[in-house]
Parts: sequence; C-alpha cells; structure tokens
Amino acid sequence: MKDVYITRISKFLPNDPIDNDHMEEKLGVINEKSSKTRHVVLRNNKIKTRYYAIDDDGNVTHNNAQLVKEAVEGLCDGSFNKNEIELLSCGTSSPDQTLPSHAAMVHGFLKNGNLEINSPSGACCSGMNALKYGYLSLRSNQVNNAVCTGSERISSWMRSYLFDDEISHLKELEKTPILAFKKEFLRWMLSDGAGAFLLETKPIGDFPLRIEWMDGYSYAHELETCMYAGGDKLEDGSIKSWSDYTPVEWVENSIFSVKQDIKLLSENILLKGVESLKKAITKHDIKPKDITYYLPHISSHYFKERLYDEMVNQGIEIPWDNWFMNLSKVGNIGSASIYVMLEELVASGNLKKGDTILLSVPESARFFYTYALLTVC
Repeated sequence: MKDVYITRISKFLPNDPIDNDHMEEKLGVINEKSSKTRHVVLRNNKIKTRYYAIDDDGNVTHNNAQLVKEAVEGLCDGSFNKNEIELLSCGTSSPDQTLPSHAAMVHGFLKNGNLEINSPSGACCSGMNALKYGYLSLRSNQVNNAVCTGSERISSWMRSYLFDDEISHLKELEKTPILAFKKEFLRWMLSDGAGAFLLETKPIGDFPLRIEWMDGYSYAHELETCMYAGGDKLEDGSIKSWSDYTPVEWVENSIFSVKQDIKLLSENILLKGVESLKKAITKHDIKPKDITYYLPHISSHYFKERLYDEMVNQGIEIPWDNWFMNLSKVGNIGSASIYVMLEELVASGNLKKGDTILLSVPESARFFYTYALLTVC
C-alpha cells in the first residue's frame, strides 16, 4: 500500500465576486418583489460575497463541466500537463445533465487522451467521495496519479424565471404567491465554483499533504431525507421521484429545484455531525487539541458556534484558534467548498511541516459525513 499525497491544488471561481446588494440583479426577482427572506438568511449565514457563472448581461459563462476543466488546467504547467493524468474523479451535486456522467463531460472538455473516469453522485460529500476514489486507487497501486475535483454550478437552478410558472399556479389557487422557505432560503446561500487536487505517490512540491486516512458515516438508516432535488417529499417522509410526476407537475411544483427540510436539518445536522466526528477521531486515536487546522464545511455561520457547543457537549472540543473557514468570501459551493478552503489555507503560507489538517464535510441530503486527516510533509 503506497502513501498518497496532495501535491497540487487549484480552484476556479467564475467572474467577479457578487456582494449581497447585487444578488437579485444576477438571479432575478421572484413575483416582481424583492425577497424579504434574503435579508434574514444573509444575516444568519454571514456570507458577504459569492461567485456566479453569469455575466453582467445575465448570460451563462460556464456550465459545471467547464468550471472543472478550468480548475484542472490550473493544476498544469511545464512540469505536469493534462495528458499525464491517469484518473479523473469528479464529484458534484449539480451535474449539467443526467447522462452522460459529469466526469465524462469534463474529460470531453479537457481533450487529453484516454484515462479512467469516476463520477460520484450525492451532495456536498460527492467531492470527498471523488477524493477517496482517487486516494484508494493510488494507495492500491492502480494508477500513478489522479485528479480529484468538487464543483457546483447552482446559480442556473436559482434563476427567478424558473419559478414563474409555480408562482402563477399558486395565484390561480388563491394561495399566498411566495416561494416556500425550504426552497427560497437556498437561493441566498449557494455559489458556483470548482476545486481540484492532484494526487501522487511521492511528496512532490513545497508543501505536499499526505492523506493519512479518510472515513465516511451515513445516517440514512435512521433519518429521512432532508435535502433533495428531482422529486418531492410526501407526508410520510418518502420521496416521490420526478419520473412519477407529469411534466405539468414538474413545473407547478418545482420538482427539479433544490429543497431542504429546515426542521429536520436543525434537529440533526450538528448532533449527528459531532457524533460521527467522535467516531472518526476515536477510531484513529486522534486528540482534538492535536489538530493544527480544522476545516469544517458548513452551509451557514449560523451553525458555527452551535457546532462548537455540540463538540463541547460530546467531549471533543477543537479550539477556536485551530478553525479555518472562508465561507464569508466564497459562499457555500457544496462539494467544491472543501477544495477551495484547503487551497486558501495552503496559499496562506502559514503551513509548517508536521501540521495536521482535518477536513470535515457533512451533507444534509440524508445525513452523511466524511472526514480526512492530512499531514504537511
């Protein structure tokens, strides 16, 4: 079994950062009224800027696969080119189409010869699952290198015109013509972007990061679906697939929009998150105070202090000084968030040999948590 190192990191954030006052200019106003929910959500999540693959004229500048292509090419230079990539593993929760797979489309844009591809499905953890596939492939000597990515192009799911028919339908039914909070609040949290890691079996570069271990914990056997798209949640908690609705119902009920059960989220996301973190660090005999940098992917600063409090409750407190986040600057980029966060930490110049970095990524879709411990070499 070979050691595996992250030797290069790249990110691609499209266009200029968008501040809070200009979000609706990009995404559009729903029902001809500025959102009241927006101010509440932004006050809680504390996101100041984010990125959209939309230009000043409202035109789409990149699809998801193109964002990844840019991030992957950012890994390349005169000493490593894209034709040398042996495995391409790409995670996302917002692929451009159902088929072909996301990684296949990225490969099509790269045009870099034959290689193995892998496309993990899921939500935020799909980026970590992409990383684990690459990690295990190198560790077991299947390939000599791998490029692993996380990406989202979610702005296209949040454009106001996608909800026009639903609003009209609600008016006809004499319901209050506002979008349900479970759908609208995500408009003010999610962002576009991509990140990429190059994995190799030798510690090449200034600060290669050795992957010590990766673990995942699912709670789908205990909890019902919390975040979903391509279906709708029924009274009994089950999910009815888009394929079981008529095309008219797809539009009327925004079947393909991203929705989240806020009550279920608040009751479980932190409790199960810390429970799973405790399982991981206990399994690997890690003391929380010995983690130099803790990189938690959280969707909102609303959860930050609550996460810390739950750590204290469960006896695994990681000191505040060891936390590193960039949510306020880049927004919630889903599966790409942990890639972009680690890229910024490495670029800060603060890492020292022997430092340990704990990556922590939850997804609320049906409550799945992934972790990775890295050591600076």
